[in-house]
Amino acid sequence: MSEFSHVNQNGEANMVDVSGKTTTVREARAEAFIYMNSEAISLIERGDHHKGDIFGVSRIAGIMGAKKTSDLIPLCHPLMLSKVGVELELQADQQRVRIETLCKLEGKTGVEMEALTAASITALTLFDMCKAVDPSMRIEGIKVLEKVGGKTGHWVGE
Repeated sequence: MSEFSHVNQNGEANMVDVSGKTTTVREARAEAFIYMNSEAISLIERGDHHKGDIFGVSRIAGIMGAKKTSDLIPLCHPLMLSKVGVELELQADQQRVRIETLCKLEGKTGVEMEALTAASITALTLFDMCKAVDPSMRIEGIKVLEKVGGKTGHWVGE
């Protein structure tokens, strides 16, 4: 049975010691969806949103979020990311935007939390930029799609 790595023998929260781990290339991809009404979708489709390039701003926010993950998640290690990618896909027929993120580095710990944070912050930024048009938007499906590297090797979600 697996144990939680962020809890010591006394049941106390602690930061995992990764100093003895092997440095490998680590990569993680995550996704999120933000659902919105047809008016918001139409504004994005036409590029007529009064706040300008909302995908560009949201992409930058996601990248910045990934870089700040250790400031937001208490036991995450600060990481020297070598790549953060954020892709946004308007899926008008489903009234949503799909967000996919990629984080990569050469290090001793994984980047799943950074990829998840990038997806979350991107979605939250889209929400912030579109809330005047659709205050009922919802963010769903935040998950890790794939991870590469480390002890568990290559893992792909369902």
